[in-house]
Amino acid sequence: MNFQIEFTRAPIVAPAREVSKEIGAQVDFWGIVREREQGRAIAGLCYEAHEPMARAMLAKILNELSALHDCDEVYFIHRLDFVAVGEASVLVRARARHRQAALRLTEELLNRLKADVPIWKQHVAPR
Repeated sequence: MNFQIEFTRAPIVAPAREVSKEIGAQVDFWGIVREREQGRAIAGLCYEAHEPMARAMLAKILNELSALHDCDEVYFIHRLDFVAVGEASVLVRARARHRQAALRLTEELLNRLKADVPIWKQHVAPR
């Protein structure tokens, strides 16, 4: 499986790349900042990461998941710094021959991201 891991401080833009004629499924998950966190209104979230460690952990997770789910390609991008309500903080794009592999890999990657990857967020109160 090929994968690409990116971190950015700019708004996330989905990459436009040619797709193999063998790909039958593309799953795009966009994590969007909600207007309320823990019952309180927020202006957005501020994300920090230990980038080298986060990249290494994501690569390890993706290598493990590739043995379980037959995906051809995964694109992962996460924003850092301030992300306003309504904007995307993360995009995961999984491509596979069959939808089940792409769906399962995406869900498991997101669960592992929350549990194992050194990315932290803080709520930013509205002004």
